[in-house]
Amino acid sequence: MGERCFSTTERHNQANIGQEEDFEAAKKKAVDLGAKKVFIEDLRSEFVEDFIWPAVQANAVYEDRYLLGTAVARPCIGRRQVEIARKEGAQFVSHGATGKGNDQIRFELTCYALYPEVKIIAPWRIPEFYNRFQGRKDLMEYAQKRGIPVPVTPQAPWSMDANLMHISYESGILENPKSHGPADLYLMTKNPEDAPNTPDVLEIEFTNGVPVKVTNIKEGQSKDSPLEIFSYLNEIGGKHGVGRIDIVENRSIGMKSRGIYETPGGTILFKAHLDIETFTMDKEVRRIKQALSIKFSEFIYNGFWYSPECDFVRHCITKSQENVQGRVQLSVFKGQVYILGRESPKSLYNEELVSMDVQGDYDPCDASGFIRINAVRLREHHRLQSLADNKQ
Repeated sequence: MGERCFSTTERHNQANIGQEEDFEAAKKKAVDLGAKKVFIEDLRSEFVEDFIWPAVQANAVYEDRYLLGTAVARPCIGRRQVEIARKEGAQFVSHGATGKGNDQIRFELTCYALYPEVKIIAPWRIPEFYNRFQGRKDLMEYAQKRGIPVPVTPQAPWSMDANLMHISYESGILENPKSHGPADLYLMTKNPEDAPNTPDVLEIEFTNGVPVKVTNIKEGQSKDSPLEIFSYLNEIGGKHGVGRIDIVENRSIGMKSRGIYETPGGTILFKAHLDIETFTMDKEVRRIKQALSIKFSEFIYNGFWYSPECDFVRHCITKSQENVQGRVQLSVFKGQVYILGRESPKSLYNEELVSMDVQGDYDPCDASGFIRINAVRLREHHRLQSLADNKQ
């Protein structure tokens, strides 16, 4: 038919977003399997600047724990996939995401948003495919018989997705939520018990809610480009075993799944940004921003990065970050991040006003009226509740 198809697989995509992968081997594998053209794109810098940084500004976290390392990468990969497909005149794109997971939704919503007329091939939703291959075991056997190299083995029977922000592990022996993750599973972080006995003390500088410089105070080493900053924080966090979580989450498609995640650099930035934001942002603005952050996190998780509602929320969050600037000092040690101090020219902290030793520009008598006004509702609620109870 003369139509070309471009594929992004769930585990072996050819977008370089920071995963440890032999891209020359990936290219050879694609050619050996019949690909006419192979595109290996280095997306690391744009992944950090266009996707990770907005997530940092938002303090994006799904269901209170997951920092969205996989979810935030999919619109980055999908965007470039669509750009190449359009450039090459491809009418079809494909992906290897399973029919039960979130990634099929994330990839396809991205493709449809940016290339509305595209057609998508999703093998895991084609009956002839999933009836022949019931799961990963069948695929492993098929690949082995035909000499196709795959990273999953009977000795490491779980699925892994890696990028610059994190590594996620799921499936296989991890599907039993009671089973502990094997000690040799983790690739990005050291076991906190085996981490160094001396902490790394860092200073992270923010402008508009985005990290612009990180300095190791003891070593005097600094990084100031987005990719270098994030890579260095991964290095320090990984060395100290920071950012490991083992959770059960709610997938977009309506089922619960168990995942183990390593997000060292992202965890350090989450803690640091939260601190400088609270230091510099008005209380009521931050309350609204927190609600927007929850919605933003859900949009990312559910694949709606390129939706009008996500675009609107992202702009609101960006606006909220105009005064989020300053420096945070922190210690990274044995799996933990400890905030040590902060400073900012935009600080809303008034040391004299809050001091217990100085009166400052504050009259304690004002608190009496404030308390009485707030007590009106409570008094009435309990008075009326008591009347109702007595009538019974």
